[in-house]
Amino acid sequence: MQLIAMITMLIDHLGAVFFPDERWMRIVGRIAFPIYCYLLVVGYRRTRSPNRYVLRLLGLALLSQLPYMLMFLTSGVNVIGTLLIALLIVMAIDRFKGQAGLQWAVGLLLVALTFWPMEALQFDYGTYGVLLVLIYRYMPNPWGMLGGHLALNVLYVFLFQGVIQFFSVATTLFLAGLHSAAPEAKTEIRLPRWLWRAFYPGHLAVIAIVQWQLSGAAPGDYLNWIMM
Repeated sequence: MQLIAMITMLIDHLGAVFFPDERWMRIVGRIAFPIYCYLLVVGYRRTRSPNRYVLRLLGLALLSQLPYMLMFLTSGVNVIGTLLIALLIVMAIDRFKGQAGLQWAVGLLLVALTFWPMEALQFDYGTYGVLLVLIYRYMPNPWGMLGGHLALNVLYVFLFQGVIQFFSVATTLFLAGLHSAAPEAKTEIRLPRWLWRAFYPGHLAVIAIVQWQLSGAAPGDYLNWIMM
């Protein structure tokens, strides 16, 4: 699934930057983010050191931030920052295992407390991304996971008119079907760790450089666009 996430994300970003009229590229790109959310949850379950997992995400978020800003001409925070916030919330909730009511209260409180800061700082996917991670982590069965994702997308469309986001349900439908047919199935491809970790900041940087060269803008002008 790592390979699928990388390819579909690349298609999405190429469409966003170079082919804005090619809607199919953005639709294909909706596959990627749920995979990253799901693999975050899988990685958290399997890691021997959640704290090191947090530090790796923090490092990747910092490394990716400048390429992200340059590629999208934005001052917002890249998607790894969103995944990092989601992971921290999951870790906080899991401190209250066995206390379902308290877990719900902690989760709702943390989502509420992070909503406005994430919106103000323009985190990529924002609270939507946090909630999708929580759905993958805490829904009791694969089809409940699918129902949770559908409900989240209905809310997203109602609030933001982001109809295209509905195509992201295809990923959760695949995951639900896979786990129903083979609950113990492994869903990841064994890619080199360096490739998986470097791909996000690396492809952002390459696209940003190509975009800059095609624009013919001076470096100072390019940075000014970001900070406006």
